[in-house]
Amino acid sequence: MAETYQNIIHPFAPVWDAQARALVLGTFPSVRSRENAFYYGHPQNRFWRLLATLYAQPEPTTIAEKTAFLICQRIALWDVLASCDIVGSADQTIRQPVPNDIASRLAGSSGMQVFANGQTAAALYRRYIEPSCGVPILTLPSTSPANAAWSLSRLQDAWQPLRQATLSP
Repeated sequence: MAETYQNIIHPFAPVWDAQARALVLGTFPSVRSRENAFYYGHPQNRFWRLLATLYAQPEPTTIAEKTAFLICQRIALWDVLASCDIVGSADQTIRQPVPNDIASRLAGSSGMQVFANGQTAAALYRRYIEPSCGVPILTLPSTSPANAAWSLSRLQDAWQPLRQATLSP
């Protein structure tokens, strides 16, 4: 039986702190992330492992640890979309996208650099957010298990701009 489209509203808040120097944007939470009520909840997604490696820290496992890790490293985390019609977790099935109000958040955050976790997040940001805020986005390779061509070490090299942005004064 084929899966059908569901209209899903983003189920959790952004992680955002006044000291954040970088915003990492995904597209929309996966089924597993929605079940776990936090970002990058699929056990095969390399996001948390990658960040732990980038910052030479233990990998956070609980929502509280992940939130504290992000705040400590001066990283804000959110998704481009507030809601959409989607089949499962497949970005390529997204219809009727409704963006989050990222532009107003960025307006109050001088010097914030914006990074996309993957091509789809970047494309949606450029279409729906960037025209109203003028803040460019740097596309980083996706940490999704669907991006298996990228090893953890290749991802680590490609994600260095995030580390540099958060270490800058």
